[in-house]
Amino acid sequence: MSSLLERLNRFKDDRGMMANLRCIHIKNKKHRAWPALNRLGVAVENEVAAFVAGLFATHPEVNANGNFGDTCREIEKKRGDKRSDDIKLTPTERRFQHLLCAETGAELYQRVLRMVLLAKSQGVAVNYEQLLVDLRYWGERTKTAWAASYWEPHSEPAVEDLL
Repeated sequence: MSSLLERLNRFKDDRGMMANLRCIHIKNKKHRAWPALNRLGVAVENEVAAFVAGLFATHPEVNANGNFGDTCREIEKKRGDKRSDDIKLTPTERRFQHLLCAETGAELYQRVLRMVLLAKSQGVAVNYEQLLVDLRYWGERTKTAWAASYWEPHSEPAVEDLL
C-alpha cells in the first residue's frame, strides 16, 4: 500500500478531515482541503494526489486488486446492466467510454469522480493505489489497460477459437 493510502487510512474516521478533503473537488472550496493535504504530506500543487485523496474521502472503501476498468465492470454488474448481442451500449458502458475519451485535467477528474460516486452507491470498492498511478500517467497505455479489464472476454471460448 502506498504511503498516501496508509496515511489516508489513519484519518479515515476523522469526519472533519474527510469533509475538508472532499472540498478539493469544489472549485470555490479547494482552499479548505489544503491544510488537510499538508497534514497528509501531499503538496498542494500535486493535483493527482490531491484529487485521489478527495476521492478516498468521498468513498473510503478500498480494493487492492485490479484497475479502474475492473471497478467500472463491477459497477455495471451491481447495477444489473445487461449487455446484449447488438451494438447498443449499456448506460455504464457509455459512461465508461466517455471516461476513456477524456483529456487529462478537469474533464478526466470530473468523469472519474462520477464513476467513484456510482461505485459508492453500488458498494463497489476502488483500488486507489492503482488509480493514483494511472491518473498520473494518463495516456493510451492506461486507457487500453482499463478497456481490456472492462471488456474482458467471457470465459466461454468464442466460436472462432473452436475452429
